[in-house]
Parts: sequence; C-alpha cells; structure tokens
Amino acid sequence: MHKRLFTPGPTEVRPEILKELATPQIYHRAPEFSDLYAEIQPKLRKVLYTKNPVLLFTASSTGAMESAVTNCVAKRCLNLVNGAFSKRWHEIAVGNGVPCDAFEIEWNKAIRPEMVDAQLSTGKYDAVTLVLNETSTGLANPLPEIAQVVRRYPDVFFLVDAVSGMAGVKIETDAWGIDFVLAGVQKAFALPAGLTVAAVSERALVRSEKVPPRSYYFSLPLMYKSHQKNQTPATPAIPQMFALNAQLTDMLAEGMDARFARHERMAKIVQTWAKKHFDIYPEEGYWSKTVTCIKNTRNLSISDLVKTLAKDYNFRISNGYGAIKEKTFRIAHMGDAQVDEIEGVLKAIETVLKL
Repeated sequence: MHKRLFTPGPTEVRPEILKELATPQIYHRAPEFSDLYAEIQPKLRKVLYTKNPVLLFTASSTGAMESAVTNCVAKRCLNLVNGAFSKRWHEIAVGNGVPCDAFEIEWNKAIRPEMVDAQLSTGKYDAVTLVLNETSTGLANPLPEIAQVVRRYPDVFFLVDAVSGMAGVKIETDAWGIDFVLAGVQKAFALPAGLTVAAVSERALVRSEKVPPRSYYFSLPLMYKSHQKNQTPATPAIPQMFALNAQLTDMLAEGMDARFARHERMAKIVQTWAKKHFDIYPEEGYWSKTVTCIKNTRNLSISDLVKTLAKDYNFRISNGYGAIKEKTFRIAHMGDAQVDEIEGVLKAIETVLKL
C-alpha cells in the first residue's frame, strides 16, 4: 500500500499529476516538444518572479549546483556552510577544481548578513553560494537580507540553492539580484523526481562564456544555446515536463500568494506542536516554512517511530540527516499538502507515542 509522504522530498504527488507522466511520448526535436518547452517558460518566470531564462536540467538538484559553480566562478567562490547540503555544494566545487573556501558555522545557526559582508569585504571572491532552506536541518537562512549585502559587491555573483524552498516560499529572483537559483521539482513543486529548474541571470550567462569549460553536460553556454530554440542539448525528461506544465498551471490557479500562505499555516501548526511535545533544532527566528526538524528530546528510537507510522498508518516521515540522525526527525509541510493532512500525521504521532 502507498505510504503518504510527509518527507522533505520526494513529496506527495497528486493522482491527476501522475497521469500526466503517461502522456504519449513525443520526439524531442519535433515542434511539439518546442511548444511544450515554450509553454512552461512564462509560468516558471511567474513562480520565480523573474524575466530571466529558466533552464531545465534532466538531473537532480546536485547537477544544477554543479552547473552553477563550474560556470559562474572565474576567480574564487565563497561557500556558506551551515548544513549537509551547503556542505555538499562546497564539496562539489572542490571536486570540480573550482577555487573556493568554506565559511562554516554550526548547523543549528543561521548565516547572518554581517558574516557574509565580512567575508566578501576581503575582495577574494567573485561568487558566493547559499542554501536558502537547509533540508537537513529545517533552517531558513535570511535570503533577502543576505542578497542586500551581496548587491554591495557588483562583481560577486549570487548562487542560491532553493531546493526545498522554491514554490513554497516567495523568491524575488530579479529584485534580490540572484544570478542562479535552482530547485529540484520533487519538493515544494510536488512533482516526481528527475527534473531541476534554474533561473539564470544574463550576466551569469555572459560570465559562463568566459570561464574555461569545466563541464559538458552542465555547460550553461550549451544549455542556453538550445534554450533559445526552446530545446535542450541532450534528451530531456519529457514525461516530467508534461507533469511540470500541468502543475504550474494549477499552482498559478491557486495563486502564489495563497500557496505561500498555506505553507506558512502548515509550518505554524507543526512548529507549535513540536514546541509543545519536543523542541525545534534550529535557532528560533529561522525556522523553515516547508520542513520542520524536531529535536529528539524524549530519547526515542526515531527509526522505530518512522517504521511504525509507515506500517500502521501509511504515513512516511524522515529521520534526521547525517550527523543529526536519531537526534532529530523531520516532518515536511510542503507541496500540495493541506492543513488537515498535516494535522492527521501529527495526531498519528501522538497516538504512537501516547502523547
């Protein structure tokens, strides 16, 4: 039996969207594909508050993260690290031979604007990476405030992993001066895994032409050349694109402000519950609106809790990630989840734990 997903990705996908995956295949070099690609673009630009092209990667978010640092760093990259996925971005840069430094703080603390300012003022960097919403810790870094700092350094490109935030919280790509913002669609977009979207600024595309090629599959110049013809350089994930097109239509029909407000309501319910029965891992004031990371203050076996919920209730939540596995557990409240569903999984946890 299907286990309903309250995991921070992949998230639950509605049956009507799953049906889109069964749309008969089309040839990716035929006009029908270009029409599909062209139909998706204005919808994505509305969701991301941008006039920039939004590139489609047939890859997990890790692939788009690799594309960002291999194409947009000419001198040296500052990687802001306060969780597992910001650490991964640093490892991606190192693994690809991109000159970089990690500025690392505790996982339960937010990156502050003044920290970024202190690092960029050294003049060593021409790019900076930030994770908006750390899926591993349920911590949301203050993106607008950090963006304001980065804009004081015109030669520094701002690269943002918005993987578990995009489509769940507002990201004003152009107004905040973000050069590359990416997300896999299996999280707040509530779509099947396999596709990542990334809005890329004009100046990032210009820089990518000047940076010596470090990648072929993730080359921005190659991708943008195809994008201008409503195409992709290699065979794309066509079924996922049909699903994306349909889901974007439904998201815009809901209204992005209404979608963001729903995420905020769900977050408040989970976080109020977590404070009552447990505690919340990241520092207060920086709690995510899409996933809550709850401290295991009762010294439970989180593995047993996860198994019991799946076996007896067909609900799937997540253990902690990496270094904080068993010390925390995570409940996602993102995508197409509704308030009553969130209340249902919390009630199930209360029943299992006799709270």
